[in-house]
Amino acid sequence: MLPTLQVGPYTVIALPDSAGPFFSPRSDAFPAATDAQWSAADRFDPGAVDTLGRWWLQFRAFAVRGDRGVTLVDAGIGPADSPAASWAPVPGVLPASLATAGIQPSDVDTVVLTHLHTDHVGWAVVGGDHTRPFFPNAEYVLQRAEIDAIDEVNPQLRSTLIDPLRSSGQLRLLDGDTPLRHGELALATPGHTPGHQSVLVESGRDLVAVTGDLLVHAIQLLHPELAYAHEMDAAQARSSRERVLRGRSDGTLHLATPHLTEPFIAHRPGLGHHRG
Repeated sequence: MLPTLQVGPYTVIALPDSAGPFFSPRSDAFPAATDAQWSAADRFDPGAVDTLGRWWLQFRAFAVRGDRGVTLVDAGIGPADSPAASWAPVPGVLPASLATAGIQPSDVDTVVLTHLHTDHVGWAVVGGDHTRPFFPNAEYVLQRAEIDAIDEVNPQLRSTLIDPLRSSGQLRLLDGDTPLRHGELALATPGHTPGHQSVLVESGRDLVAVTGDLLVHAIQLLHPELAYAHEMDAAQARSSRERVLRGRSDGTLHLATPHLTEPFIAHRPGLGHHRG
């Protein structure tokens, strides 16, 4: 049974792809973090550190299923020959997770790629020559700012991802906050990369933010001001984090996180957080 969250007519489904250690010590990733901050983060998310003291990440995507179709947010680390293979625990199992959720690749009509890091795009385009979109009927959505910065972010993806999607006519570029076809909102949250985006799913007072790498560890949830070493613009990333985490004064904001141990975290500004 996959973890799910119901938001009005939408069902948000967490889709596991893999899990494994980060490629460098977490103290290098968050050099300004204090011992007290690490202790608080470990109490909140004990599964994020393994028995060897390594930062242990989940790699997951999310499906948003509504009355009018299916949106996939991010595409995981991919198969054994994916671009993420140099550092991430490939092969991923996203296709099996989709099948468990009762979703076929052809059912997905929108794929939102939060950004162009290899652990978020691995199943987007597959095949020995990386030219076949895995989701044949989907519009693939990216921020234009991410494409404009591709040589800084991940130049290898120009030929293995962007060119095939352009050739198939399935790439759609956005300029900032944009409603998606089923009523979700693509929210520009730059900083981690220049065109990073998150996805908001809202119904009444219920709100879910599928965060991408807006935050990658619980320490950023407890201390949004902390910079992550792999953010391209730390000040902008902090502003984006605070925009999402502090932008709601009533009700509960649910965070859907690709890398934390629990996929869903309930966040109430000033009142703390709880998992699930």
